[in-house]
Amino acid sequence: MIGFGIMSLNLESEVSYINEIARLADSCEMECFRFLPSLINPHTLQVRGKQFDPKSQQWIEGEFSIPTIIYDRCFYGDDEHSKICLPIVSWLKSRNDITFLGYGLPNKLDLYDSLKNTPLAAYLPPTQLAADANIILKELNKLKKIILKPTNGSQGFGIYSLKKNDKTFHVKTEKQKQIISRIFPNEAKLIQWLQSLISQREYLLQPFLELSNNEYQPFDIRVLLQKNNQGVWGEQGKGIRVGSPGGILSNLSAGGSVISFSDWTSSLPPTKGKYIREEIDYILSQLPRLLEEEFLPLFELGVDIGIAKNGSIWILDINSKPGRKVILETQPQLQETLFLAPLLYGKQLFLMGQSERKIFHEKTLSH
Repeated sequence: MIGFGIMSLNLESEVSYINEIARLADSCEMECFRFLPSLINPHTLQVRGKQFDPKSQQWIEGEFSIPTIIYDRCFYGDDEHSKICLPIVSWLKSRNDITFLGYGLPNKLDLYDSLKNTPLAAYLPPTQLAADANIILKELNKLKKIILKPTNGSQGFGIYSLKKNDKTFHVKTEKQKQIISRIFPNEAKLIQWLQSLISQREYLLQPFLELSNNEYQPFDIRVLLQKNNQGVWGEQGKGIRVGSPGGILSNLSAGGSVISFSDWTSSLPPTKGKYIREEIDYILSQLPRLLEEEFLPLFELGVDIGIAKNGSIWILDINSKPGRKVILETQPQLQETLFLAPLLYGKQLFLMGQSERKIFHEKTLSH
C-alpha cells in the first residue's frame, strides 16, 4: 500500500482533521502515518511515530520508513523545536525519493515582491519592510494610519494598527481575544516602543485599509483552493470571517465568527454582489498559476480577501497550510470532500511513477 505521512510539529495539533483523513486512507488503498520531523533517524531513515490501524480505528505507536508521500502540516514558531525541525524538513524536500503534497510558500514580503509585477498587482496593499522605527514613523505621519504585521506571522498574531492623532499616537492590537490599546504622548516614546518591537522579529508595513462592516466589525473572505486528483486547481468553498467590534482581526483564533458567503452577498445590492463575485473569480483564476510559476509546487491555498468601505478589493493574505473551519462551518456538506482531497492528490502523485515524480522534483529544485 501507499505510505501517506502527515508531518507536524506536535502530535496533538489538528487532531480531528488528521483523524478524519486517517479513517478514509484505507478506502484509497493508503496507509496513514503521523510523525514529527525531529523523530527521524538520519542514519537508518526510520521515524518513530504513529500508524493508523483501520481495523481498530486507533493510532498505533511504532517505527517505520519515511513515507513516500508527505502532507506537511508544520506550523513554525520562534521556539527551539521549530528551529530544530526546519533544516530537517528542508532536507526531506531535497530528497528525490520523497514527494510532498505541497512545498509551501515564503514569507509575506517575498510573496508581495513576487506578485507586485503581475496582473494581480492592483489587488495588493503597498507593502514594505519595517526596517527602522524612523521609517515607520515617516509613513505614519504621511498616511495617518498604518498596519504592522510580522513577515512570518500567521493567525493574526502580532498585528498592530497605528494611528496618528493631533499630538498623540494610538497603537492597537488583539491578544487572547482582547483588544489592547496604548496611547503614546510623543514621537520619542513611540520610536522607543517601535525599536523594541522590531528588534524582536521582522515586520512589514502596510497602509491601514478600512475593512469593517456597518457595525465596525473587521471582516474578510476566506477562500480554500485545492488541487483535485488530476492536479487541477479548483475552489472548495468560501466564507466570511467577522471580528469583534472595534477590533483589527477577523481570524477565528482571535474570536471571530463565520457567516456563509451566499448569505452575505445576498444582502448586497445585486450590482455590487455581481462585481465582487467577478473580481474574486478573477483573482482566484490567476493566483495559483502565478505562484507556481515563481515558487515550488503547491497543493492548497487559503486566500484572504478584503472588501474596503470604498469598494476596493484586496488580497490580504495567502496561506499554503490553510485551516478548514470557515468552510466546514458554512458548508458542512463538504466534510468528506475536504478530508479525501489530500489522499486523492497524494495517490495521484504516487501513481505518476518514479520517473515522472523525478521531473516534478527537478522543477522544485529549479527554484
